Amino acid sequence: MNKLLYNKFTFIIVCIISLTLLSSFVYQTFVVEEVTPLIDNESDENFNNTIQLNILNGCGEAGLAAKIKEYFRKREFDVVEIGNFKYETEKSLVIDRIGDLRSALKVARTIGVADSLVSTNIDSTMYLRTTLVIGKDWKTLEAFKEWRKFYSMMN
Repeated sequence: MNKLLYNKFTFIIVCIISLTLLSSFVYQTFVVEEVTPLIDNESDENFNNTIQLNILNGCGEAGLAAKIKEYFRKREFDVVEIGNFKYETEKSLVIDRIGDLRSALKVARTIGVADSLVSTNIDSTMYLRTTLVIGKDWKTLEAFKEWRKFYSMMN
């Protein structure tokens, strides 16, 4: 009797795990929108219709902003500058610089930063749309899953 109960319990757990994996696959395949580096508002008077951003290292890991710059450039974003953030931050975040929240959300979704970590801080002197600040959580960002595997094999 005890073995029958154990087998039913095991079957239920396997079914729950299978349904979870299947629903995740369906969501990633059919629901998640493709992120493009183009600005949504094509009537914008800007010469360049590709999202321009700067990447700031807020985690203290040397050379990380340069690696992430290449990640975005391969996806055809226009990374105009890299540098260091004024202080270290635990979470990565995205800052909208001109009141174009849609572009900031595209940058966030490209790297895997939660929408709740996207904010607006308009700064017309920066001549770009978005700032990406890489925090100490950079290893957990979904966009770097494959890169992390490679990185861990090299170290």
